[in-house]
Amino acid sequence: MKLSDFDFDLPETLIATRPAKPRSSARLLLAQGGTLEDRIVNQLPDILRAGDRLILNDTKVIPARLSGQRHRSGEAGDTVARIEVTLLEPQADGTWSALIKPLKKVRDGEEIVFSPDLSAQITGRSDGQGTLRFNLSGDDFDAALAQVGAMPLPPYIAAKRPADEADKQDYQTYWARNAGAVAAPTASLHFDGPLLDALAARGVQFTHVTLHVGAGTFLPVKVDDVRDHKMHAEWGEVTAQAADEINATRKAGGRIIPVGTTALRLIESAAKDGQMQPWTGPTDIFITPGFRFQMTEGLMTNFHLPKSTLMMLVSALMGVDEIKAIYDHAIAENYRFFSYGDSSLLMPDR
Repeated sequence: MKLSDFDFDLPETLIATRPAKPRSSARLLLAQGGTLEDRIVNQLPDILRAGDRLILNDTKVIPARLSGQRHRSGEAGDTVARIEVTLLEPQADGTWSALIKPLKKVRDGEEIVFSPDLSAQITGRSDGQGTLRFNLSGDDFDAALAQVGAMPLPPYIAAKRPADEADKQDYQTYWARNAGAVAAPTASLHFDGPLLDALAARGVQFTHVTLHVGAGTFLPVKVDDVRDHKMHAEWGEVTAQAADEINATRKAGGRIIPVGTTALRLIESAAKDGQMQPWTGPTDIFITPGFRFQMTEGLMTNFHLPKSTLMMLVSALMGVDEIKAIYDHAIAENYRFFSYGDSSLLMPDR
């Protein structure tokens, strides 16, 4: 498989920089039984069946972009440098890996001050990144970060506008509860309370899993042979209760439909011999055409970047030619793309 197999031309005007309001008013392209239907997300209760189970990623995006100052005293006197930080992921020892710009302006052991309450010491630097140890932890860290941090919008939005206060709500799912992601599971951004209530009344069931989406989700594929690409690892958890719910739905004949590629990657990581197993730990699963899905019988997902690992995933689910036809339709009909864009419901023939 070549990287060019997953390329397509996308008009710049179709890249969404703000979400639909209300959330569930976004458009939904339904691909099912070899046909395409232009629908709306709030019509999901009419599309799904009683007994279906949606798998929801309950990770919570942290306001991971920070601006601070590094103070230094030396032969040149007292100097101050503006330092921009994007948190990437927490480490087992309590530090955070982070992008630090400009990295050449800091040294190991120096402190970056973000506010009167929040600061961090640089504990190491390598490969264009740094590690930070903050002066706060737990709820105190969360509260201080909420005061000074900005939401880590994807590069294709951040290039068009800075994050603002609206993003703190818009770039967070309705059910977010486990803090740790630096990117949102964006298919889930289309859900609100009324839609969830309508789905429950329809008989659709929900299971929560956690996959902390890392900044690596936006890393480009740089190899021509996609088999040579190395996925970044992300931490996830499928509880015993979640595994039992999924197995019970499959036994009863209901369909398992992840909301978002993150939820799909996690449950496929945790599946073994056609059964869902509890899972806690990192996953770097890379799903490309030819992959044998054990749990997934449908997928709700946004429209992805050309030549991305997510294009490979949806091609594995639906077929390369089928996905090309779906994306051709979406572009022709002016669907909005990427994190704040419209959605699709992909139901492969199995």
